[in-house]
Amino acid sequence: MHQPFSVSGNIVDLVHQRIYAGTLEVENGLISRIREDNTIYPQYICPGFIDAHVHIESSLLVPAAFARLAVVHGTVATVSDPHEIANVLGMEGVLFMLQNAASVPFKFFFGAPSCVPATSFETAGATLDAHAVDQLLSRDDIWYLSEMMNYPGVLHRDAEVMNKIASAQRHHKPIDGHAPGLRGNDAAQYAAAGISTDHECFSLQEAEDKLAAGMHIIIREGSAARNFEALIPLLEHYPDRIMFCSDDKHPDSLVAGHINELVRRALAKRHTLFHVLRAACLNPIQHYRLPVGTLQPGDPADFIIIDNFERLNILATYIQGICVAQHGQTLISHTTTPTPNNFRAAKLKPEDLEVKAPSASCTIRVIEAIDGQIVTEASQMPARIQEGKIVSDPQRDILKLVVVNRYRPSSPAVAFIRGFGLKKGAIASSVAHDSHNLIAVGTHDEMILKALQAIMAHGGGLSVVHEQKQLILPLPVAGLMSTDEGYTVAKKYEQLDAEAKAIGSKLRAPFMTLSFMALLVIPKLKLSDQGLFDSETFRFTSLCV
Repeated sequence: MHQPFSVSGNIVDLVHQRIYAGTLEVENGLISRIREDNTIYPQYICPGFIDAHVHIESSLLVPAAFARLAVVHGTVATVSDPHEIANVLGMEGVLFMLQNAASVPFKFFFGAPSCVPATSFETAGATLDAHAVDQLLSRDDIWYLSEMMNYPGVLHRDAEVMNKIASAQRHHKPIDGHAPGLRGNDAAQYAAAGISTDHECFSLQEAEDKLAAGMHIIIREGSAARNFEALIPLLEHYPDRIMFCSDDKHPDSLVAGHINELVRRALAKRHTLFHVLRAACLNPIQHYRLPVGTLQPGDPADFIIIDNFERLNILATYIQGICVAQHGQTLISHTTTPTPNNFRAAKLKPEDLEVKAPSASCTIRVIEAIDGQIVTEASQMPARIQEGKIVSDPQRDILKLVVVNRYRPSSPAVAFIRGFGLKKGAIASSVAHDSHNLIAVGTHDEMILKALQAIMAHGGGLSVVHEQKQLILPLPVAGLMSTDEGYTVAKKYEQLDAEAKAIGSKLRAPFMTLSFMALLVIPKLKLSDQGLFDSETFRFTSLCV
């Protein structure tokens, strides 16, 4: 057990909304006593920040490696949905996350994934039915039912969906939502089923409908989807029902900042200090009933020391009385990890990627990627046809998009997409929400094939290839995560990101955007391993109009 110690500063008491000078006395990981005084201190002691909804897997890091980076930014806990690895490995994947997370002094609060697979229109590696979800929810280390993406199933009272919701209610655990664009009576009906949060709002009006229905809104600012600017005005009127999250954050972004960045930006917009800190610290604790300290006597000693609320420099981070970061340096050691995986993709031939044109000219449906969003638009464009085949057209930024089943040999699905801007080469990934089949986009078939073969050779990863270069970031843990330490992974990822931009992409995060192009539950047009999918009608559609 660590020795008792004390730390002094201006103590930020969110529970009673006051700041006072004093000293915390810490013993056995708990705040044993707080002594108030009249000293003028140059630093503040504040509750640590909490990411209220994140998929750890999207950082490309295992939980222990994620924690090493997050604590530097004052994060002490995450509310984590392990449905990425669950889609690959099922229950085994969730248990891996729990075991790996337990190896470091960081507070991970995992949920039971509610939608594995996300839909029946794609091939996943596993299924978590209502019985499996109930098994998870019965565990003390599973804290909530993760985002209920099947909102049509909620609205139509699908039996399997309602059984999962009933299980969470029986275990007295909160239920997270995921219902992009849901408004009015539908939002009210969704909330009435027991759904308590939503992190998918992209307009004030949508968020206000959900707030009116009794839900909490989690403002998301990740590597791809960024809704902070649109939603932060809510904080002024609903300070007790707003939380902050990253949802999906790539390793380079995590090196740069975490929830601390949202706190800094909200304060720069002149939002009330206690409102901002409620969203970043207190509201997640109260909503999810988390054993995270709030600087009260008897609480776990979870707190951060900062210089002031203008610069917001994190001087130190403490979790359960252990100093885990100091002066921008992590104090959590890197550990080795096993590499569970589920990867049986068949080798591809060039002809597997060919799309025969039905006639000498035709119009095709084109997915329109949007920078900073995971929703897409849909358009119809004249196809470029060569030798009777529909091919990529870099001049008009219409590129071939390919999804390959990673779980069993199968013919790839092919569509076309605008917005990636590649002028040569291709990029590929085994991170493709939510089923994590292989996905690639490129300027011609040879490059797409090479990009896919590069990640197949490693059982998963990210790749960029063109005529002069080939880069690969292997992801041997479920094809989603690296075994390397976080700063190393971030540097490798930065190199791939820079190379994708060097060959033409103007997207802020090309790989993150690519990973969402197979996410069928988000409108409008997406591609699964089984074909082109209209997410508004919720059925497959044809490439040619």
